[in-house]
Amino acid sequence: MRISRTARVWMGLAITVPVVAGGVIGWQQAFQDDPESRPRAVRTSPAPQAEAGAGSLPVGRTSYRIPHGAVIVAPNGSDAASGSPSAPLRTLAAAITRAPEGGTIVLRRGVYHESVTVPQGRRLTIQAHPGEAVWLDGSSRVTAWKRSGLVWAASGWTYRFDASPSYTKGAGDGTDEAFKFLDPAFPMASHPEQVWVDGVAQRQVASAARVGPGTFFADLRGRRLLLGSDPSGHEVRASTLEEAVTLGGAGSVLRGVGVRRYATSIPQLGTVKVLAANVTVENLTVTDSASTGLSVDAPHARLRGITALRSGMLGMHANYADDLRIENVLSRGNNTEHFRPAPVSGGIKITRTRKVAVVGGVVADNRGKGLWFDESVQGITVTGLRVVRNTDHGLVLELCAQAVVADNVVGDNGEDGLKINDTSFVRVWNNTLTRNGRDLHLIQDHRADDPTAPAHATGSDPRRPPDRAMTWRIGQITIANNLIALGRDDSSCLLCVEDTTRRRDASQMGLTVNGNAYSRRDADHPRALVVWPTGKGDPKSFEDKAAFRDATGQERSKTPLPLPADIATLLKKPTGTTHQGAWRT
Repeated sequence: MRISRTARVWMGLAITVPVVAGGVIGWQQAFQDDPESRPRAVRTSPAPQAEAGAGSLPVGRTSYRIPHGAVIVAPNGSDAASGSPSAPLRTLAAAITRAPEGGTIVLRRGVYHESVTVPQGRRLTIQAHPGEAVWLDGSSRVTAWKRSGLVWAASGWTYRFDASPSYTKGAGDGTDEAFKFLDPAFPMASHPEQVWVDGVAQRQVASAARVGPGTFFADLRGRRLLLGSDPSGHEVRASTLEEAVTLGGAGSVLRGVGVRRYATSIPQLGTVKVLAANVTVENLTVTDSASTGLSVDAPHARLRGITALRSGMLGMHANYADDLRIENVLSRGNNTEHFRPAPVSGGIKITRTRKVAVVGGVVADNRGKGLWFDESVQGITVTGLRVVRNTDHGLVLELCAQAVVADNVVGDNGEDGLKINDTSFVRVWNNTLTRNGRDLHLIQDHRADDPTAPAHATGSDPRRPPDRAMTWRIGQITIANNLIALGRDDSSCLLCVEDTTRRRDASQMGLTVNGNAYSRRDADHPRALVVWPTGKGDPKSFEDKAAFRDATGQERSKTPLPLPADIATLLKKPTGTTHQGAWRT
């Protein structure tokens, strides 16, 4: 890659910018047209090397203490053995039945082709042996291929997986346009069959006639697997198990292992599932799940160092997961099957949960939304994230309430960077929002007033009475000390506020905007700095911050605001610190 250097002048200073064909990848002064703020330079194209420390430790690099009496499992063991270090069991399933309440199971290095459940009423810890790579693998090697015309066939394929294109087993796809999972261009997305040739995923097609190089067809009637690429001299693997680990025992722990290549259907929710309270999952890598990698459907879960890669639909999912904490996550490259952006696909989606924190990590390169809070999530904290290069919106708060979004980098997403939709009581402090469609978009739609809207049927939390804060209306939102720059050239604004019902202006919404810095590429890109509803009709466009201030009374401070005590505590900064944008780059 050829890199040259270009100088840019800002406020009389020459700033050197590394430039590469296709875009700026180095430091660039992005705010030269907002001299009041005098912000520091920001990285306008988030660099992959800054993401290297996110997520799980590499499989095989953890080192958890082995307590006395731990049950040992090894691929060369025997389920008739004692489970001691010198006589290990062979399967994790046997160890779960043998381990005492509160006991620890230690997996020695190797590959385990299993689907297991820690049952209700059992509290167990499952962990990798120190320094040893442990994989739960849902695939099997497929051999005995024979040429059949222009394709190759392996007989004896008897696996049947649920292909329901919704969360309800046996149901068809939705009829409402907003609740259709499948893109007509990718009709096989919900079929969980998966095949790899030398580790390269093959694309599933709907009939034998469509099989060609790089594709496969599961001929269920003929009990055959058809492959379009010559398997001679290559390793071919196919998913033959549906789920890896279900944690149904309260207080259980799973840590230090890798999980890959399971044929998990959409209704099964996740390849790894948390279904009991107070479960800890730590240093877990989940790759190549047919639908969703990790799912949490219970309260008080603690997820630390989670890597979710190349899931067919969604990297991570949570629902009814009150008091959920996710630390140092990496959710990347998910939705390989091209599900529609809504109702669900992409990096992480969290619904119907009260009190959730996502702290540190990277959500990147997902086909769909990056991090999406939807349908009555309340008490949200998002800090220290890089949400970058997702094809749809980066970070979304939709039909939610009471959120703090602080010290995040949200950049290069295909649609909105930070989208706040029908959500109230939000504080947006010290984020860097750059090169998205609209960098920051606040929008009110009709759903709060329309009882026939699908969200009223699916979005309410039936476990609790409605909270007065959960209005499903834009309201009481503070936007302070953010760097907002370089929205996509075809976007209408950097900061965009709209009420599509045309019932309220910004003052009635209770919006406070102050201490932020803005920059457009030029006077026409994007078309306005701020779009703001000054009345109940169409919003008004403002070309610069001074005009916005004079017309609305917003952005009165010419310097960053002092950091409030509670947000300073979240970010581990001194109270009263003055800074613009994220501390993280």
